[in-house]
Amino acid sequence: MERRFCGSSHLQLSVLGLGCWEFGGGEYWGPHTQAEADSAVRAAFDEGVTYFDTAEAYNDGRSEQALGKALKGIPRNEVVIGTKVSPSNAYRDTLIDHCESSLRRLGTDHIDLYMVHWPTTSHSIRHFTNDPRKIVLPPTVEEMFEGFSRLIDAGKILYTGVSNFGLRPLSEALALKPRIVANQLPYNLLCRAIELEVLPASSREGLGVIGYFTLLQGILTEKYQGLSDVPKWQRRTRHFDSADNTLARHGGAGVENETQAALNRIREIALSADVPVSTLAIRWAISNPEITCALVGSRFPQRIRENARDATGALDQEVVAALNEATRPVQEKLGNGFDYYESADNDRTR
Repeated sequence: MERRFCGSSHLQLSVLGLGCWEFGGGEYWGPHTQAEADSAVRAAFDEGVTYFDTAEAYNDGRSEQALGKALKGIPRNEVVIGTKVSPSNAYRDTLIDHCESSLRRLGTDHIDLYMVHWPTTSHSIRHFTNDPRKIVLPPTVEEMFEGFSRLIDAGKILYTGVSNFGLRPLSEALALKPRIVANQLPYNLLCRAIELEVLPASSREGLGVIGYFTLLQGILTEKYQGLSDVPKWQRRTRHFDSADNTLARHGGAGVENETQAALNRIREIALSADVPVSTLAIRWAISNPEITCALVGSRFPQRIRENARDATGALDQEVVAALNEATRPVQEKLGNGFDYYESADNDRTR
């Protein structure tokens, strides 16, 4: 498994990381046992995956707890743990307290990469809390990074990062010259908005980019025959018409025709290359040298092994070009906004 430096830092991540949102179970993914978490982590580690990604918001902390238990027996210095604090908890002292809680749940004395989950704006915070005091007076960037700095000085965290930061909040954070090493962003064949602005900007600033949504929650696999087969929880993005989905928030008509056409073409390319769609999707994502690590998640050890082995191969440039061409209409329709759950007016990344 290839490892890449996270931007200009000394932090190295496996080019494929395990996303642990499912761990601990919840409304979104359904039940998920500790035994499933244990087997998923073991399978990933055995295949060379060293980066494991979670967040305090995932299943009310149960993801962190399950990951911590699953990592028992694996040498701590052989894995990289990344977790995220919610923006509503990014006040200096609150952030420090929440980091301590994450450390306890993870069962470790330090977190390798500690990120803020979304920008600390009133609009973003509304998705994490109903507390009017936090919404009216959100954490400032200054106090958030003061909290990060104190945690670094105490040895509680090694590196800091951000997640879902567009150009404006990213510029505000970097203006303080904090020790940011990563920006975690959505990236896959059908979610290419970051290529237009924030990915090159992050690279110019020496940040690594951790891509999530690599398989678009199963859509970029053979799991679903058509878009109508995708469950409602996974149909909330702007790819889909929100009219018949009460769970969708973006309120738009979606780009289902372009998405289905792109998927049809991706499947043709996969058939011609004699590989699964998921193989193409993973290899395409990591073929971009500006991507440090691509996250995938699964509860099935065999699937994790297959994904990990996919990450050890490469695509011919002709195949990459064909995939880019096949998915460009979706990219153009969706534009440069990478909050795929919200309309342009409600974009939380800006």
